[in-house]
Amino acid sequence: MNRLKDKVAVITGGTGGIGLATAKLFIEQGAKVVLVDNNPEAIEESRANFSDKNVTFFQADVSKKEDNIKFLNHALKTYGKIDIFFANAGIEGTSSPISEYPEDIFDKVVAVNLKGVWLGCQHIIPKMEEGGSVIITSSVAGLKGFAGLGAYVATKHAIVGVMRVAAAENAVRKIRVNTIHPGPVDNNMMRRIESDMSPDSPDAVKDGFTSTVPFGRYATSKEIGEIALFLASDESKYITGCTHLIDGGMLNA
Repeated sequence: MNRLKDKVAVITGGTGGIGLATAKLFIEQGAKVVLVDNNPEAIEESRANFSDKNVTFFQADVSKKEDNIKFLNHALKTYGKIDIFFANAGIEGTSSPISEYPEDIFDKVVAVNLKGVWLGCQHIIPKMEEGGSVIITSSVAGLKGFAGLGAYVATKHAIVGVMRVAAAENAVRKIRVNTIHPGPVDNNMMRRIESDMSPDSPDAVKDGFTSTVPFGRYATSKEIGEIALFLASDESKYITGCTHLIDGGMLNA
């Protein structure tokens, strides 16, 4: 129960399914956690999931430089250091062909999914402890194209490039940087994607996604949190610059 004893983690997208599940695992393993999210209502609702003094919440927009600096300073002031940065914040955008994709939604997806990761790495990594771990949530959509999800796919591919550069630049300090690539996860983001793709038949969309997964089901948020836990722990201290699939065999099908 002490895989993360005395470590401090910052998790963006902290009130989503993956963020909350990962935070619980981290705390169970001895970490102190700062959960960052831009939704004040979700923050207040999520507080009810935690009675532990080893977690704090911070409202911030990851796409804004000043907000990244604010939650960085909050973490340092509250806990004195940062060992783990889980850049998990992301939005799905909408489902439309590239030829019809709304520019304003494209810009928002790029701002959160790509710029948010870039800014987090830019400001947090220099303040991290030597030997720390950066984990970035990409997707199977960061390794494969999916029709209708152009902005999401583009950003999830792009952050793999950010990861590889950050891994190379920070190896001298033994800070490892990796991406994780979930397949469909049974959470609110997938419910929105299913409804956006087919407002009248979201269950049919879910069945279609499920049929592409050899394991025959969506992942749970906890299962994604478990690979984040491994990468956050010293068990992964010689792993950096890598893409880690957790997709039930989806890309191997």
